[in-house]
Amino acid sequence: MTQEIELKLALPRKALPALRRHPLIQAAPKQGNAATLENTYYDTADLELKSRKVAVRTRRHGRQWLQTVKCAAESTGGLSQRPEWEQAFTGSFDFSAVDQPKVRKLLARYQDELVPVFSTRFRRETRLHAPDENVRILMMIDTGEVICGEHTEPICELELELERGKPLDLVLLACRLAADLPLIPNDVSKAERGYRLHAGHALRPARAAPSDIRPDQTPVEAFQSLASACIRQWQANAIGAADSDDPEFIHQLRVSQRRLRSLLRLFAPALPSEFVEDWSARLKDNANSFGDARDLDVLYEEILSPVAGTTAAEDSALARLQSMVHEERDAARREAKQKLDPAAQGRLLIGFIAALHALPTNNLIGAADLTVFVRLQMTRLRKKIRKRYQAAQDLVPARLHALRIALKQLRYGMEFFAPLMPGKATSRFIKSLTKAQNALGFINDLDVARTRLSARVGDDPELCAAAAFVCGWHGPRYARLCHQSIQDLEPVMHGPAPWGRSARA
Repeated sequence: MTQEIELKLALPRKALPALRRHPLIQAAPKQGNAATLENTYYDTADLELKSRKVAVRTRRHGRQWLQTVKCAAESTGGLSQRPEWEQAFTGSFDFSAVDQPKVRKLLARYQDELVPVFSTRFRRETRLHAPDENVRILMMIDTGEVICGEHTEPICELELELERGKPLDLVLLACRLAADLPLIPNDVSKAERGYRLHAGHALRPARAAPSDIRPDQTPVEAFQSLASACIRQWQANAIGAADSDDPEFIHQLRVSQRRLRSLLRLFAPALPSEFVEDWSARLKDNANSFGDARDLDVLYEEILSPVAGTTAAEDSALARLQSMVHEERDAARREAKQKLDPAAQGRLLIGFIAALHALPTNNLIGAADLTVFVRLQMTRLRKKIRKRYQAAQDLVPARLHALRIALKQLRYGMEFFAPLMPGKATSRFIKSLTKAQNALGFINDLDVARTRLSARVGDDPELCAAAAFVCGWHGPRYARLCHQSIQDLEPVMHGPAPWGRSARA
């Protein structure tokens, strides 16, 4: 078995000439001639191997045939690492060389049911980046397509594979290339793309993945694991937003930025202060550049659309107001997509991945118990939120908004550290927290809507009346949720803490 460590970088086909002319590519000696690789992926009719994250492939390379078995890649800090078994293919499958018993048993069970599902055909140019005797990185330029029946999807990517050296060497090479080229990390394999094509599924917005941290990790290791999950969400939505008009891609991209910033704050005592400050600012700026489109989505869908007038005149005014906001929302969506420069996102992503791999540690941090670290940080965070909770008792909108922001960080913390605090008490805590946060979210949405509408309707009497009607229509719910949110937070503020149930933190 071999263990691949690789970084896959997508690029537009029009950037291929610039990639081939790049000094780092030109300086790397070719590894043989460019070759056309034809691959066929096999599975059962009901895709049993896919459901268990195993792929079986045959590859024709010239006159040679190879059989390859791969398991799902683990992405760590943007780098993919996967077990792989490769051998000659003689016309029938032979899985005897697979040295993981569970994988071998699975393959043997379905060996006679395997049928072709999809194929890939691409031209591969391979060069070797070896700046010194300690570093060897294969640079493979793949261009071609994924094929499933009559459906195809283009392949255009640069794959960096580590043969010798440290993972950071791989990322630093990507940084140097991305400084001049429109590259963006993409750890979606050709097999995953083939299965999606087979199922006829369009690319969907990526949501936050469940936490998989372990109590035996150090705080820095846990941070790197959680940050890697945020990176996957970020890069998937950056790629999706560039190819789709679905606004949820940009929304989920912004969520990934908020989660990373919350992660930086939670782990700040274990991280270099300059790293935390620098990346908190850069991630905030990146998320804010797409914020207007999301705010107008909420204004149109959540605030304006549910409102109905009681007279024909009111309905006419509301329709004018909705039409105006609808046009502004569509313009903001177009602007957000124009701002979403994949090359800029790629540079930011690769820069963060490099910084993540370069994080220093020391004996003190290495010896720190993660469970104790989490308890201290979550206790500190709740104390901070209690102050905002007390300040928000007067229901002043600005103070309710400040409380909502702090609660969002608490919820992200609960999600990040969920594996360390299982149980019903945690579920009840999260339920109360989510209920209050949703209430405060609506309160903030209406406050923002009131300000936005006031600025947009100007002196038009019909639109002014429509805006006032909308705010009044939501008024009873707004007042009820203001009081209810404070009540719902009582157990969150003063009840037992899931991260330290033995004491009232």
